[in-house]
Amino acid sequence: MEQTVTDNTEKSRFEIHDGGELAGFAEYHRSGDEIAFIHTEIDPRFEGRGLAGRLARAALDTARDQHLAVLPYCPFIRGWITKHPEYADLVPATHRARFGL
Repeated sequence: MEQTVTDNTEKSRFEIHDGGELAGFAEYHRSGDEIAFIHTEIDPRFEGRGLAGRLARAALDTARDQHLAVLPYCPFIRGWITKHPEYADLVPATHRARFGL
């Protein structure tokens, strides 16, 4: 099935759809040139397919493309960045210790 990630700015969240059905989302708060990720959730029916990782990558790639500083308050996004250190530069150096990066 086709998986797509979109930025639903009205709901302040990135959404991942699988076969046209909402499978999960990553909520954020955006202020100026910063984006704070607050919560990530995948519907249990879609767990175990790597959708959360795909969602995280797409959201962080969008942040990079838009030159946004990332504040990973969400434990999943923070953990994903830890496992993919090539994204750690999105977190301002002055905040990395705060997030354990």
